[in-house]
This record gives sequence, structure tokens and C-alpha cells, in this order.
Amino acid sequence: MSDERNPEFLSPEVLDANLRIGPPAQSAGGAGAVKVGLTSSVKQMGLARAVSALLDVNQRKGFDCPGCAWPDPDDRRAVAEFCENGAKAIAEEGTLKRITPEFFAARSINELSRESDFWLSQQGRLTHPMYLPSGATHYQPISWHEAFKKISGKLKSLASPNEAVFYTSGRTSNEAAFLYQLFVRLFGTNNLPDCSNMCHESSGQAMISTVGTSKGSVSLKDFDFADCIVVIGQNPGTNHPRMLRTLQTAARRGCKIISINPLAETGLKRFQNPQEISGFIGSGTPLATHHLPVKINGDVALLKGIQKAILEQPVPPINSDFIAQYTAGFDAFRANLQDASWIEIVESSGISEQDIREVAQVIAQSKAMICCWAMGLTQHQNAVGNIQEIINLLLLGGHFGRRGAGACPVRGHSNVQGDRTMGIWERPSLEFLRRLGTEFHFTPPHEHGHNTVEAIEAMNAGTIKVFFALGGNFLSAAPDTAFTAQGLNRCEMTVQVSTKLNRSHLITGAEALILPCLGRTELDVQASGEQFVCVENSMGVVHSSQGRLDPASPDLMSEPAIVVALAQATVGVDWSDFVSNYDSIRDRIAKVIPGFENLNSRVREPNGFELPHPVRDSLEFRTPSKKACFTIHAIPHLNVGPDQFVMTTIRSHDQYNTTIYGLDDRYRGIHQGRRVVLMNTQDMAAQKLSAGDAVDIVSHHLGKQRRAKNFRVVAYEIPRGCCASYFPETNVLVPIDSIADLSHTPTSKSLIVSMEKVAIVG
Repeated sequence: MSDERNPEFLSPEVLDANLRIGPPAQSAGGAGAVKVGLTSSVKQMGLARAVSALLDVNQRKGFDCPGCAWPDPDDRRAVAEFCENGAKAIAEEGTLKRITPEFFAARSINELSRESDFWLSQQGRLTHPMYLPSGATHYQPISWHEAFKKISGKLKSLASPNEAVFYTSGRTSNEAAFLYQLFVRLFGTNNLPDCSNMCHESSGQAMISTVGTSKGSVSLKDFDFADCIVVIGQNPGTNHPRMLRTLQTAARRGCKIISINPLAETGLKRFQNPQEISGFIGSGTPLATHHLPVKINGDVALLKGIQKAILEQPVPPINSDFIAQYTAGFDAFRANLQDASWIEIVESSGISEQDIREVAQVIAQSKAMICCWAMGLTQHQNAVGNIQEIINLLLLGGHFGRRGAGACPVRGHSNVQGDRTMGIWERPSLEFLRRLGTEFHFTPPHEHGHNTVEAIEAMNAGTIKVFFALGGNFLSAAPDTAFTAQGLNRCEMTVQVSTKLNRSHLITGAEALILPCLGRTELDVQASGEQFVCVENSMGVVHSSQGRLDPASPDLMSEPAIVVALAQATVGVDWSDFVSNYDSIRDRIAKVIPGFENLNSRVREPNGFELPHPVRDSLEFRTPSKKACFTIHAIPHLNVGPDQFVMTTIRSHDQYNTTIYGLDDRYRGIHQGRRVVLMNTQDMAAQKLSAGDAVDIVSHHLGKQRRAKNFRVVAYEIPRGCCASYFPETNVLVPIDSIADLSHTPTSKSLIVSMEKVAIVG
């Protein structure tokens, strides 16, 4: 491969010259959110197209927002049922800008690699299949027929199906995901890593062994009856903004809302609901009644402290009947807490004993408590322990199987939970494989495949020759960016199914293809007429999604059509019926996936349907003991040396996962820049750093250093010894071999780093 195809840089590492820092916002939503969302939509889509799309999003006969997986209300949907970041996501997909073959002819891979992620995303929608031949420096157009011929030819030339890996993004529909995993298993491998491996895998591992299911146990209706809501390791104001309306309703009726997070995020302080006139005046509704600024990865210590405080009361306010009838392991759990040291709890959590006891009293008095969490808990070495401590807390109060109570892992991508339900998993159950094989008359492979980290390691080892991604921006989402890029470079072929240009198109194998697909917002017309797909939200509700915008190009294919064409070219199946009418796909899903019986009729109901949940519905715990399990976890201690800090990666308010909408983090007061590191002012003084200084961030793991260059220091309210910075820019710091126990999730939320001051040139 020529030097032109292997740039030394993965993305520009230059200081943000126009960076401005102001005070953090004190209220989320309001006129500012409306202005930014609508301005972004109209600017990219034009007025008529923007209005049409925004009035369709999250409506019963419209399309599901391509952003987060927060559920839609059954009975009180607003005319504008979207948030600021949802509007930005729709604008990104519905943009009128286009990337044609001429765009690639004018720009080499090297030239495109010099541009920022934000610039890449702003160039518009991909319009034609593109091919990068071995040794070439420019993508060139290719027909769909030739594209599938090249991909299938490469796949069929492999010595083993296990030399290919098939990644999936959480935006993929149920129909596409089901066909994709079926094709991959017909091809002969379980190499099906997905974005869940990098986010909520820890949640599933923690819950399946303690309560017998990997999915949350609450519905949206439960929030109307909770008297206490704990939001831990989650920033709903930026990552799940529609959740704020749910929290506002709860707060107004007196529900206690406890925020546990290193940063006091604006979205949990106050909320100005844009759906109300009062949302444009005044200071908004106060949300969190309590905020505990826990140290990064101090959650196990804090949760053990809350549980200890509850059990230390003269008559512990716990649900003894529930514990006796439905749980196992309580005596050992209680004994462990009795031996726990308050000194260690306070030191490790960063929260005083008094504050812990105050919050413990609120929780102990709750009759219906919901605990919500996201990636702030799931991306640590002890992530499974973090979540199992939440389960312990819920079990103490018997907060399962009752109205207004339960566990609520808040998923990211809008169908990431549905993808897993459809069989996108490298470790499928034998029962799933049996049902799949019986329905399609073949013997699926039983050998476990690669998860995301294992796939990256295998690419670097040369045992993976083909990388195929159905959606997503794998390079930017994955840990250890340089190592991931090196692995992709070592592949013989990389293929990306995408709507827009991203960095994964620029760091490639010897050959590379870009297959442009329809977006969630677009009209999908096949032989039998207009089609719809279905998705599963974060709370197990399956519903339809049908876009109505004109496609960005007549040369786009839908994701199901792409999978069908690839399967026909590679394994010789005739799946033409699946493309002509998606009902035929859903008929087969209904026969394979439990809970999806009569899918075609049920998904056409106005609000879709709710999947069965054994814990929520009947207090059935499908664990070996048939009971929910208390677990014991030691308080973790990170090896933080002198002049080192624990860093967490975070999103700005102007991004969703790896998609960068803009350069402003309005809620945190950061404008026109992303290469920043948030630090405690006392830590800055100890390091002889001032606001605005330029530093390189260096991570330390097992004697090896990784470096992210040219970041500005920003003074921020964050616990001492902790700092925060945006991903994907800091994913380069995440070691490939630093993963969560059991779940193998990268430890992006607890990196050991140091700061090296650099001179500002110019």
C-alpha cells in the first residue's frame, strides 16, 4: 500500500483557535433548544422539507428518530415530538447536500483524512456506490452489481468464514438486522460484533446473572408512578433530551430525583419545556432534588455506602418479605456491608458520610424507585459490578415487578436493543440457533464469534481478512484508534454501508467499498409498494417506522435490499420476496424470535406492542436458582500515580455518538471547539496550569503510553483528581487491552492520564 493510502494522522490534532469559554447554562431546553434545532433543520433541509420531516418524526404513522432509543408516549404525543438533538439528527440525514463521484475524483484519501470529523459529516449524503482499488488513492464509482460481485468474490475466496467479521450499528432496523445475522450464519460464522459491545454490554451481563434478563424492567408509564428516580452515570440533557420531559412531569408531582454523576449536568438542574409557553420564560422546572458529585469510578463505593446506611438503621427499612421470597444471597451481602469501612467508602466515592446518609434516607423511604443509568457506569473495568450494585439497591426495597419501579438501562442508538433481539450477537444461545436453523433448514455455526475488541485484535493479527460494517463509524467509535486503524489497514477488504461520509471510509483495507443506503427518514419503495420497518425502543416496545422524504439519490438501496443482494451473491439463496415486501421478513421473524408472534398485525397497531418481560410481568427470575441474586463487589482502587488523573470521555451537546453536529457545547459553556479537557481548578493550580493552556493528554496502561495532542484546559466543576474530555477525539487514549470484566467493554470512562503542557505556536 502506498504512503498516500496510509496517512500518519487519523484526524487533525490542532488547537481550536476560535475556542470560547463561558459559564455553563443553568437550564436545559427552552427557546435556545428550539432555535438551534430549527435553525439546523432549515439550514440543511430547506423550510418545506424540514417542516415535513419534523412533523413526521416519532409520530404513529411516521418514522422513528434516528437518534436515541427513548420511548414515545402512548397517549400524549406532541405535534413536535422531538428534541433539539433529534432535529439535528434529522437535518444530518435529510440534508440537501450531496457527495457525488465527482467529489471523490477531486479529493484523495490523504486529502480527506486531513479534514475534521465535523467537516466530513457536513459534506452531505452519499449518492453512489464507490470503490477504492488496491493501491489507488481515490475512490471511483462502481455499479451495484460489480460491488456485490467483488464482495462476494472476496468472501468466497477466504479459507474460512471466520476470516470475515460483520459489524452492525444500532440504527439498523429489525428487518435488516434479522436478515444480516441470518446471512452471516448461513455464510458460516458468528463474527457479529456490534455497538452494544462498546456501550451496554455490561448492563446485559450484570442483569442476566442477577435477575435473569438483560433488558430493563420498566415502561415509560412507570415514571408516572415512581416516587424516587435515581439517574446515575447518565446525562439525559445531551444524550436523551426527551427524557427531560418525563423527569419534569415526575418532579412536578413531588417525585425525588437523585443525580449521581461527576459533573453537575445542566439537563438535571432545570428544564424549560419547549412544548409549554412557560418553557420560554422564567428559569424552568427544578429537576434533581439531590446531586452527588461522585468521583469517576466511585460508584461501587457510593452505592455500597447507601446500602450500608440503610441497613445500619435500628429497624432497616427494607422489603423483608420480597427479599425472603424472591432473592438469594442476602445474608452474605449484609455481612459484607457490615464489614465495609466508612473511611474507604468516603475516600473512594468522594462523597461525605452525611450526604450519603441523607440520600440513603430518601431511597429507604421510597415505595416505587426507578434507577436509570447509561455509559457512565458501563465503561469501567468493574462495570458489571457497578450495575449489579444498582440491582442490589433495587432488591433491598423490592423494586421489581411493581408499578413505578425497576431497572432502566437507557440505551443509545434507536434500535440497538432491537438488533440484539434479532440475533446480532457473537455469542448466540443454542435455543436461538436451533429455532433459526429449523426455520431456514440449515445448521448454524455454534462456535462463538468475535466481539468488537476481539475483532480489532484479530484484524491486527491478520486472521480477519474482510471487515463489513452495516452502518456506524467503526473507527471513530472503537477504542485505541491507532491500533484499530492499523487493523483495518491490514484487512484485504473493508466495506461500509453508510448514509454519510465518515472517517471509517478513509482508513481502509487494501480494497474498500462504500455502499450508500436509504436513511430512516426516506421513502422506501419496493416491488409491492411503499415499505416500513420496525424498531425496538429502550423499554421493549416494538413499533413501525416509515420515512416519507424523497431519497437523496435514485442509486440508493435499502439496508434489507443490500443484505439480500449480498446473500444472493455469496451463498446463493433466493430472497427476492424479502425485498419486494418486508412483510415476508416479518413473517419469518415471528417464527424465530419469541414475543414476536403475529408480528405483521401487531406492529401495525397505533403504538406497536410491548414485548413480554418475565420480571416485570410476573416476578419470574430466570436465574439458575429461580431467584434474584444479591452480589458482592470489592470497592475498586485505580492505580493512579503522582500527577495523574482519572479521565472520563464524554459527549458534547453538539454531537450524537460519533456524529459531530457542530462545535458548541452550549450547556457546558464551551463554544467553537472540541479539543478541551475539563479540570478542577485546584488540580490546575497544582499542575501549574491556567485556563486556556495547551496540553497533550497522555494515558498510562501497563507501562505503555498513548497520546492525544493539543487540548485546551478548561476550568470546570469536577471532583479533584478527575477530568473529562470529548470522544471520539480521545478514543486514541483508550487501551485495546483495558476492558470490563465479563463484558469486554472498553474502559473509556476510567482512563489514567497525565497532562503535558505544550507551547502554543502562532
